[in-house]
Parts: sequence; C-alpha cells; structure tokens
Amino acid sequence: MRMDPTSQQSSYASGGQRRGGLRWWVILLFGAYALYYYFSNQTIDPYTGNKAMIDTSIEEEAMLGLQAYNEVLSQEPVLDSSAEASRQIKAIAARLEARANDVENDLAKANGAEPQHIADSFQWDVSVIQSDQANAFCLPGGKMAVYTGLIPVAQNQDAMAVVMGHEIAHALLRHGSQRMAQQKLVQLGQMAAGVAVGDMDPQQQQMVMSALGAGTQYGVLLPFSRDHESQADEVGLMLAAAACFNPHEAIGLWERMSEQSGGQRPPEFASTHPDPANRIQHLQTLMPKAEQFYAKYCQGQPPAR
Repeated sequence: MRMDPTSQQSSYASGGQRRGGLRWWVILLFGAYALYYYFSNQTIDPYTGNKAMIDTSIEEEAMLGLQAYNEVLSQEPVLDSSAEASRQIKAIAARLEARANDVENDLAKANGAEPQHIADSFQWDVSVIQSDQANAFCLPGGKMAVYTGLIPVAQNQDAMAVVMGHEIAHALLRHGSQRMAQQKLVQLGQMAAGVAVGDMDPQQQQMVMSALGAGTQYGVLLPFSRDHESQADEVGLMLAAAACFNPHEAIGLWERMSEQSGGQRPPEFASTHPDPANRIQHLQTLMPKAEQFYAKYCQGQPPAR
C-alpha cells in the first residue's frame, strides 16, 4: 500500500496544532464582553469618588442581606434586647446610623461626586450574639450583628463604635455587590480560559489554569479585598467621629485585634486584610480628617487623645 508522505505530514501538523493551539477568539470574545460588562455596570461611589462595578440594585442587595441575617440568627443564641450589652450596642448603632447621610454628603462633596443617600433605603437592625468570637458584621440593607466576644477586646464604647462603623461602611460602600459582580467576571473568565486551552495537552492545560488561578487570586481578588478593607476603615472612622465617638481609640483597638490573632496570619499579599502595622499606619494618617468630622458635629470640641 502506497502512503502519501505529504498527506501524512499534513496530518501530523494538524494534530500538533490541535493538541497545542490556543483559541484566541475565545479570549478576545471574553475580553470584549468583560469591557462591556464593566462599563455598562459602572457607578461612582459617593463615599470614595471611585468607579465601582455593581450590577444589582440596592433593593436586591437588601433582600439577600435579610435572608443571610435571618439564617444567622436562626442558628446563633441572640441576647434579649433588654440585656445591658444589647442596649449599649443598639445605642451605639443608632448614633452611627444617624450620621450616615452626613458623612456621605461630606465625602461626596470632597470627592466631587453626587450623594446617593444610600442609608435612606436601609432597614436598620442590630442583634447581639452570645459567642466568644471577637467579630461583627453588617449586611446589605443595614442588618447588623455584634458578637459578645468583641466586647472585652473593644474595652469601651468608642472602640466598639470604630468596629461597628467599619462594618456599616462595608454595607454603605456596597462592597458585597462589588464582590458579586467581580466574581461573575472571574467565573466567566475561568470558563473562557478552559475553552481557550481545550486543545492543549492535558498537562499544559493544568499548568495554564493553575497559573491563571494563582494570578487571579493574588493579583485581583486579594488586592480587591484589601482595598475594600481600607475603604471601610476610612469611612467607618469618619462615621464614628461624626457620631461623637473618639476616633483615636481606633489605634488601640486594632492593636488589640492584632494581638487576638497571636501573630498567626499570612503575609499581606496572601491575605484578605491589610497587615496590622500598615492598617494602623493608615488610620494614623486619617486622624486629622477624623478630627475635622468630630469638630464639625460635636460642638467644635477636639476628641480626647
């Protein structure tokens, strides 16, 4: 049987291309969609003046927040609202909530942005959960919980207000929606990459996907999370100061929070949160600004150091 060497060579070349080729059209298509998605869902955050990618409404966020809040409360022991700790924490929350629009107005003006009065759409609620965790959270829509394990770490109402202001700031800054929108793009990008390398050798595919996953995690997701933490630190500090809590208590608070972890934390580039030393340094640089908020809303008296 006569074999055509030209035909065989062509077959080998075709097979080699099929095994090692990258489908660039998939990458280009995803890139075009990512740009469209970003620009069509872009908004200016009034608290920071930065562009943010959000594709859900405040009402949709609030529904998700309420569902998550009810789920947590159904699984955790909640202190009675008449308990001393509950009354104190609810009083702190009320003062912070009352200043949300004022802080938004001031920051929006400084950033050249339009106020949106995001807090007006919130149905505020705060519960105190009996737990050793030194933790707190505020979900979209203003549903908040404080764990009793945080009380001895905070030590006073000013430091507690800093923590609660930080958590409220996450909700006001709509960080949850920003993360959801980002996650959608990341998941779609991973799917596109999987299709794009589909003709590669399995070992090559694994290497490319592993490198892509690491690049996304350390180059996009973690820096994005740390940036959100820094934003919440700043807005939360201004909320506490405008509500006439001493912002200087933030330094001691985060020093104690760092001690709680016992130094067991990954390096900053591998963490969702800033390094404690960098966080404290950032807060120190914000103190003059926080003092201005305190002076404006607290009869012009400087906070005690």
